[in-house]
Amino acid sequence: MFWDFTFRLVIAGILGALIGLDREYRAKEAGFRTHFLVSLGSALIMIVSQYGFQDIIREPGVSLDPSRVAAQVVSGIGFIGAGTIILQKQIVRGLTTAAGLWATAGIGLAIGSGMYWIGISATILTLIGLEVLGYFFKSLGMHSSLFSFTTTEEENLKKVVEDIHQKGFRLVSYKVKKNESAGTASFNVTMVVKTKKYEDENYLFQFIQSLPHMTIEGME
Repeated sequence: MFWDFTFRLVIAGILGALIGLDREYRAKEAGFRTHFLVSLGSALIMIVSQYGFQDIIREPGVSLDPSRVAAQVVSGIGFIGAGTIILQKQIVRGLTTAAGLWATAGIGLAIGSGMYWIGISATILTLIGLEVLGYFFKSLGMHSSLFSFTTTEEENLKKVVEDIHQKGFRLVSYKVKKNESAGTASFNVTMVVKTKKYEDENYLFQFIQSLPHMTIEGME
């Protein structure tokens, strides 16, 4: 049984790392090490849940539900998933990574219970959902981008907003703070824009950068 359990842990770790590599490539909050540990830990908890109480169960008058320990993984993984979700100025980031961690925990549970093909199939489907579906349906959704810039030309504010509307982008939020120093006014702008493609985000960044007297402080 030792080698069987070790094999389950190794397979669970490998499958979790495969999903984590995709997140690592996308520079997300949780990478291959986090997914590796989540899958490995879930498999370990499943093994302990199934086989760790065999001696106690044999005692007269003792009745245990071997699934109760493993069931806590489903709710417990929520704490890790919540840590990857960031809400910043009306942009929610990390939901896909959190869902991937939840799926990775399920894969670890499946491998830990000896359901190898179910775990492998779930890993393949998870990678398809992360990469393949995003490639084919990327034109259907919209991507949120946060831009922060400062300009001394008030006319630039009008040009940026007009360009956003002309290109069919969606302006989610727009905040302007006016500062005056030594008789010179500057405008600090923070805005969230939704675009359909990452290329549109780069275009808007280049357009803002090309305007005179413009300083871009950040883009996310």
